[in-house]
Amino acid sequence: MSRFFEELDYRPTPIGAISLRRRHELRLGVDVLEIKLGDEHLMSDLFTASEIALADLGLAACEGESLDVVVGGLGLGYTARAVLGSERCRSLLVVEYLEAVIDWHESGLLPLGPELTGDQRCRLVEGDFFAMASSGTGFDAGAPGRQFDAILLDIDHSPDALLDPRSTSFYQPEGLAELAAHLRPGGIFGLWSDDRENSAFTERLAGAFAEAWAEPVTFHNPLQDRPFTQTVYLARKAGCRSMPKHQQT
Repeated sequence: MSRFFEELDYRPTPIGAISLRRRHELRLGVDVLEIKLGDEHLMSDLFTASEIALADLGLAACEGESLDVVVGGLGLGYTARAVLGSERCRSLLVVEYLEAVIDWHESGLLPLGPELTGDQRCRLVEGDFFAMASSGTGFDAGAPGRQFDAILLDIDHSPDALLDPRSTSFYQPEGLAELAAHLRPGGIFGLWSDDRENSAFTERLAGAFAEAWAEPVTFHNPLQDRPFTQTVYLARKAGCRSMPKHQQT
């Protein structure tokens, strides 16, 4: 029989104490892995549909093949694994602010860790996604100014519910425009939100990109026994993706 509750790790971080916990959900008869930051629930493996949809919708909107992708926020690894599940993914760079989360994956404490770290296309990078987005260097220190086909972000609860004030300016027009500079022409920015669409934010995205839209992701919440809807925002940078020379005719 599973333990009712087990704290697998607990560490202080610059934005509060983070903990990885396993608990037995008696109502459903299953073990649940969850990450908490202080008293806030960050992620649970009981609800992963929208994290996976962030990858699936983001890559589906991309043009071409051999895609280079950035994921902001590692979490339990479901978005990253979904990206790697696509044959179109050439490379994946996952930016995670908290060292503990990377350690949990690299040590195998989290179930998806060996799958992510064992894939040669995937690289886990400790860093501040928002600082990187606003910098000229960008997300790959080894290739300053490198551009990507898709940048997929799952860190804050929503554009209006932030984990830490350091990301406030990112969701404003100037911050979104700085992010767009790290995308190739025709590239896609995807953003996960724990809430329904905020039309004002979709309009803000449209001001920084050539087009923007929101995709509702509805799934069954077994704890409340009813449907629950989250949102994936998508935006496309102007221009067309250049075809690699070896594919040109």
